[in-house]
Amino acid sequence: MTPPVEGLLTKAPHIGFMKSVSIPMLLASLMVVSSLAGCVFDETTSGSSGEVLAVYSFSPSSNIRTGDTIVFDASSSTPQNSLTYRWDFDEDGSIDETGRSVEWSFDTAGTKMVELTVSDGTRTSSQTKEVVIVEATAQPPQADITQYADDEKCDGEDLDESTHIVVWICEMDKSMTDRDISATTTVSLDASSSDAGDSSQYISEWNWDLDKITDNDNDGDSENDADLSGETIDWTNVAPGEYELHLTVINSAGMVDTDSIKVYVNYAGKWSDFELGGNTSGTPQTLDFDFTVVYDKDQGNTVRKVVGELTYPQQDGDCTTAFPGATNCRAKLDIYAFNEDDEEASNTSSVGLDQRSDGDCDEDENDCVHLTLSSYMFTDTESTYGDGDWILQVRNEKINDLEVESFVIKLEYR
Repeated sequence: MTPPVEGLLTKAPHIGFMKSVSIPMLLASLMVVSSLAGCVFDETTSGSSGEVLAVYSFSPSSNIRTGDTIVFDASSSTPQNSLTYRWDFDEDGSIDETGRSVEWSFDTAGTKMVELTVSDGTRTSSQTKEVVIVEATAQPPQADITQYADDEKCDGEDLDESTHIVVWICEMDKSMTDRDISATTTVSLDASSSDAGDSSQYISEWNWDLDKITDNDNDGDSENDADLSGETIDWTNVAPGEYELHLTVINSAGMVDTDSIKVYVNYAGKWSDFELGGNTSGTPQTLDFDFTVVYDKDQGNTVRKVVGELTYPQQDGDCTTAFPGATNCRAKLDIYAFNEDDEEASNTSSVGLDQRSDGDCDEDENDCVHLTLSSYMFTDTESTYGDGDWILQVRNEKINDLEVESFVIKLEYR
């Protein structure tokens, strides 16, 4: 671009201006102004600094038979104004069609390499994609993921589920030296019920996409990646959470079908028969239990609730009133919840002694206190606490120590 002539456009016009400029100089100035007009870019065009980029899609994108009409659309190319579009459908380097959107059909089966070239008159860009064409008589397969669930939850409650994959990680004998929840599990994935289409065909590929957001193979479809492959496979190291899986099957004729399923991995951990010291120094005695909770709405991975269940004797066997300030042996423990920023999200301190028995609690001997954190508390808004690393804390404000019967943490995604 030719830079502006200094003073040419900044000098205010007045009656005497024309008299002070020679005719040759005026003509040269007009030529400079004219050259500048071609260097102005439309600010509304997309792309970085007017970058020319060829981008196209086509529909249908799979199961295309010979003779089928395919629509090729280059409207995502940039900039969106002042481009020419040239299409090469037979790999011979010649132009078969022009235009932003065109239709084409193929008479023979096979993998076709379709090239789009766009130009703004100075710069060009090309994109080439594979288009798979199958015989007119080919039949599509039918993808089918086997659904199943564990027979029961970790507490023995029956689990009746027939529309998803639902499993529980059960750690019901946790050690007090391990108060961190980090367990994973293996989820079995079975696509053996999928059908090839007809008796002359067979399924050649079973591809499992474990992440519906990320397009790992950069083909424009984020739900058809081959993160795992196989008819029946084990998906290992799966943490508690909610997942959406996509299965793509391809048969011997090159036809494709997909299926999807939700996988829910829940967790329960139990710590039994441990002691919590007494508050003899004016400082409550506490035990922290660490866990990670996920609430990612974009991924569709959202916890339903987190539950803490604390069971302890109403009075410890070796309780004494000898400590200063100890007037009775009635125990009272509480559960506190903190997010990863150490913000206190909830606690059970307001639950009175006469309200501490619920569920299957032995009310004659024990107290039971539950703290439930609903999914709302983990959403990423200013009024809630977010997901991530959390702590459930068991706290003893009273002077006497106590032998705790059990503490259970549940992470429920379904």
